[in-house]
Amino acid sequence: MTDTYKTIKSKSEGSFKDKGSKFFAFVFPVKNEEEVKELLTQIKKEHHSARHHCYAWRLGTEDILFRANDDGEPSSTAGKPILGQLQSFEVTNVFLVVVRYFGGTLLGTSGLINAYRTAAAEALKNADIVTRIIEENFRLKFTYKEMNDVMQIVKQENLHITDTRFELDCQLDFSVRKSEASRIEELFRNFYGVEIEST
Repeated sequence: MTDTYKTIKSKSEGSFKDKGSKFFAFVFPVKNEEEVKELLTQIKKEHHSARHHCYAWRLGTEDILFRANDDGEPSSTAGKPILGQLQSFEVTNVFLVVVRYFGGTLLGTSGLINAYRTAAAEALKNADIVTRIIEENFRLKFTYKEMNDVMQIVKQENLHITDTRFELDCQLDFSVRKSEASRIEELFRNFYGVEIEST
């Protein structure tokens, strides 16, 4: 089971020219479709005189959602090759848009596919691709009596504490890499006086 995924660290750009047409590619790290919509609106404003704003995105770390859009180019000549590059670079939580300024000469189907694919690939080659860990989040509930033992496990297992609330009772939120999650959950399950739940 893999518990890592690849994404990009920050915005990156690439470009390609063919027979007077210019293709500018922009790739962004995104968390959801809302961000995709905002970025697309922004790009369309910045490049309002461009003929096409074709794009593709992939979202999610295990069940990956994706979409491709030709924005008026012949079917499958733009969105699909852009998506193909996202897949071949194996990145997710990314949005890639290629803006085309028409140069007066038609490129034909294979010319368009090549142009969009190359521009998208350039943006991804220039991007800082990083590997992230898929984590699961848990919440522990316990009393002050169990505090030392709980903290000992947290320390030993190098768990990442995300939140704590120590009032009448104690509550501690932590995250752990997915491949370790069931073992860690079992550790606390067998611990009398400690409740654990997924968050």
